Amino acid sequence: MTDLLTAIALMIALEGILYALFPGGMQAMMRIAIAQPPANLRLAGLLAAAVGVLLVWWIRG
Repeated sequence: MTDLLTAIALMIALEGILYALFPGGMQAMMRIAIAQPPANLRLAGLLAAAVGVLLVWWIRG
């Protein structure tokens, strides 16, 4: 459970850093995301989740 909470905290911190350093870039990314059909967003989310799971599996061995 501690690992999960740590991962969530790191995700929130990273997202906050991105918004602080690149607010215009984040707004541009939101505009791009809004213009995408839901199926594209779903596929991108599934691919990102799969890559994340594979990375954790590889790192934790």
